[in-house]
Amino acid sequence: MVENLVTYPYAVTREDRLKSNGHNSFLILFTGLSGAGKSTLANNLEHLLFKKNIKTYTLDGDNIRKGINKNLGFNPEDRSENNRRVAEISKLLIDAGVVVLVAIIAPYQKDREIIKNIVDKENYIEVFVNTSLEICEKRDVKGLYKKARNGEIKNMTGISSPYEIPTHPNIEIYDHYSIEESVALIFDFIKDKLLAEKSTL
Repeated sequence: MVENLVTYPYAVTREDRLKSNGHNSFLILFTGLSGAGKSTLANNLEHLLFKKNIKTYTLDGDNIRKGINKNLGFNPEDRSENNRRVAEISKLLIDAGVVVLVAIIAPYQKDREIIKNIVDKENYIEVFVNTSLEICEKRDVKGLYKKARNGEIKNMTGISSPYEIPTHPNIEIYDHYSIEESVALIFDFIKDKLLAEKSTL
């Protein structure tokens, strides 16, 4: 059936949208353990970009699982499918001229590579939020680590399910960095990429 599908050549292209928006579009993937601070960093970075009139959208792991991915569990196969769907949504948003911020655990290196391949490596920035398991457990904002230690949750990343450390992230954020320092570091990295289609920022 797939061989019978044809991509329709719409008149308005990504290049047209970039020109209209005045900036480039790409994906910023925040990966790390649950409680590492991925959503907090994505939220603060998006707020900064919004104030600079950058068109953005954030895809958060929990929010996505409440909607389009609500039929998926947390076994390795479902985790991979969750990440693949997020990548495909990101690809559409990039085509729409939007800077996409994705805050998901994405624990497997192969899945992060799949995300990169789907959106194209030129549109992919990986931010490893390197917060230790000890600190994440101490925070335990959602109470998940306690449940996992009590055997109430299976396939908990960092406890009963592995997290594969990114080998070559574009940016690494350590747990002793402040939110302000972290956001400034990420923005400094992406500002030239934004300027690829924008003369001033």
